[in-house]
Amino acid sequence: MQIKWKLNKWEELSHKEIYEIFKLRSKVFVVEQECVYLDLDGKDEEAKHVLGKNKKQVVAYARIIKEKEKVYIGRIVVERENRGKKIGEKLVKKSIKYIEETNNEKEIMISAQEHLDYFYTKLGFKKTGKKYLEDGIPHQEMKY
Repeated sequence: MQIKWKLNKWEELSHKEIYEIFKLRSKVFVVEQECVYLDLDGKDEEAKHVLGKNKKQVVAYARIIKEKEKVYIGRIVVERENRGKKIGEKLVKKSIKYIEETNNEKEIMISAQEHLDYFYTKLGFKKTGKKYLEDGIPHQEMKY
């Protein structure tokens, strides 16, 4: 499988890409994880969007949001059929690389589902100690 990676501002995304992003996020977070939450939180227009595309379909996605002295990588998602192929690892690494190239003075933060602790730890993230329940799923704050 050949994944092509893109990084775009909101206004640079095509209508089809926006649709594919929301479709993937809903497919995984709402349907697969059975989590009812408001995905359209008003932050997408200010974010940078990292897309992994196989042919023309978005199969991996993350968004990058700046807030004061920190940068957050969020909505990190890989389509179920494409997990276990190191795509998630590449997605997070590409997000980190972009942030380091453009915002190297800022801390990189994620809100990680606790069951993915090992995945993020091996990519260089460390727990901050802040744990919480978000939409019924245990999460923890992690810093890179």
